[in-house]
Amino acid sequence: MHDVDYNSKIAQVQEQLSGAKQIVVLTGAGISAESGVPTFRGPEGLWKKYRPEELANPSAFKQNPQLVWEWYDWRRGLIANTEPNSGHLALARQERISSSFTLITQNVDGLHDRGGSKNMLKLHGDIWQMRCSACAKVTINRQVPLPELPPKCGCGALLRPDIVWFGESLSTTTWQSAWNASEAADVFLVVGTSALVQPAASLPLVAKERGAYLVEINMEQTAISQHADLSLFGPAGELLPQIIPN
Repeated sequence: MHDVDYNSKIAQVQEQLSGAKQIVVLTGAGISAESGVPTFRGPEGLWKKYRPEELANPSAFKQNPQLVWEWYDWRRGLIANTEPNSGHLALARQERISSSFTLITQNVDGLHDRGGSKNMLKLHGDIWQMRCSACAKVTINRQVPLPELPPKCGCGALLRPDIVWFGESLSTTTWQSAWNASEAADVFLVVGTSALVQPAASLPLVAKERGAYLVEINMEQTAISQHADLSLFGPAGELLPQIIPN
């Protein structure tokens, strides 16, 4: 049984959401970990003894595109076997009933799309999209495994994952949209993220400075906890459906 304090916290968040004109949610690896997606930061993220930082960068792709694509092909295979969880579905539900809702995600796995979210800003890209290294055309490709490695664009040049790699900047337009949404938020939810990876970690603080009600949903305390108006600790897949019921 949950205590009174817990139930009152759930009710408080519901009240804030029902009265909000602009809701913004920032999600991180935690919500996808509940679907079985490896975080790629812990030991389970190692592949053939490589750390993600060694493969997810432009120079690695330049030196050995085959190796980088083998890693992404493996990752795509793992993610293809997972399903959106009740946390993803709850956020999509909130979007459908809200007048203005923006989902900002650091995840690249596409689970929010499959969960039904529409108005989404993908800060770090999308593992199911490919971008031409020459003509910059972006295409969606959900083939698992990929029939040809490394894949090529119609123009003949190599395709790369449409992901923001280590050492690369976020898309200026995506970041500006995320910043603008955060500034305009009445309620800002931080879900399943350690709030350490910059620049995404600054968005909840931007919202808070502009008067947003800041809610944190995570397994444990983070750098955001001291700034949050309310923190709920536990799995997003259990907490979000209680806050946003069917």
